Amino acid sequence: MGKVETLLALANADPWLVHRGRHLDTTMLLGIGEASYLLRIHRGRLEAMERGPFVMPRCTFSLRGSREVWETFWQPVPPPGAHDLMALIKSKGLTLEGDQYPFFSNLRYFKDLLALPRPQAAGTSDAKASVAVVANFEPAVGRYLRLDIAGKPHRLYVEQAGEGIPLVCLHTAGADGRQYRGLMNDPGILSRFRVIAFDMPWHGKSSPPVGWQTGEYKLTSRLYVDTIMAVIDALELEKPVVMGCSIGGRIVLHLALEHARRFRALIGLESAAHADPYYDLDWLHRSDVHGGEVSAAIISGLVAPTAPEPDRWETIWHYMQGGPGVFKGDLHFYTADGDVRGRVAEIDTRACPLYMLTGVYDYSASPKDTEELAARIPGAEATAMEGLGHFPMSEDPPRFLSYLRPVLERIADA
Repeated sequence: MGKVETLLALANADPWLVHRGRHLDTTMLLGIGEASYLLRIHRGRLEAMERGPFVMPRCTFSLRGSREVWETFWQPVPPPGAHDLMALIKSKGLTLEGDQYPFFSNLRYFKDLLALPRPQAAGTSDAKASVAVVANFEPAVGRYLRLDIAGKPHRLYVEQAGEGIPLVCLHTAGADGRQYRGLMNDPGILSRFRVIAFDMPWHGKSSPPVGWQTGEYKLTSRLYVDTIMAVIDALELEKPVVMGCSIGGRIVLHLALEHARRFRALIGLESAAHADPYYDLDWLHRSDVHGGEVSAAIISGLVAPTAPEPDRWETIWHYMQGGPGVFKGDLHFYTADGDVRGRVAEIDTRACPLYMLTGVYDYSASPKDTEELAARIPGAEATAMEGLGHFPMSEDPPRFLSYLRPVLERIADA
């Protein structure tokens, strides 16, 4: 029996998968090379799987790829780019056709369903030993900061830990400052750096500005830069280091262009000068689709498959909690307004050093994208991080810190 033929038994034996698809009724066509299969799903149960060939098959949508693509996808630890359905759709290894509504509104279900033939890699079991935890407070202290941004009053949530050189950390699109807990809990870093992470307006524990209910949130380059500089000025930070990931990894390029001499150094995580959307962003904000569920399902494949399970699911949980339309609004900056391809050659790393670190499993801002960016900026340094994806600081903090510490040591020693 081939791997695909195991789907029927595996799917219905997974109670959490059935629960996740409990509102789903559809028929999909799965194409594996020359072979075709009709999968009939009713309330999350895979009720039937019929092998073709078919004459005019009746299905809601189809997902097709070569046998080689599917065999690579089903490896215990697939290589970067072949580890996730959305990654393969972006690279055109898979083709999605038909009515996309059931697919995107139940994306987490289909990702889990079609990954079932993948053997579990050694050491990746969900089972965890029970460990007694002694009650204690973590070093980070959080407070609300009231300030004006672009002429409007705001109330931002800010966390800080450590002493020394200010290190301002910028979270990814649709998330918040919790992503930097690994830095906030590292004694070595906290002994030399004052780590600061704030939730952007509309994100996490920060509020949107007054009157938010009558407009659509769209992050722009100008607003993003003004927000960061307003926080730096309000906290009276002298020559801070700024480190941002994803949209934060893009905005550090804007900071290098506009305010280089205000910073000791800039660190871009998952940095690229531009990103083209590879799916309809409207799926992220529709009244008939759960925005948190689809956002989390979209980003789940940007986490490396080798990430520890607790860290993987905490990263995904942050996206399940995002406000309506916030992730989509951030992507306006990421895919349109923040395009800086025509200006990156103007960045002067003599005025401010620029370091870029990118996970090899990131297919949104890939190592190739970062390398091409660094090649256009004299003096910029780019490093590919093995075993990491688009959210290195939250998906696997110890592995990420092994790459970050040498950079921070160079900055501190300088």
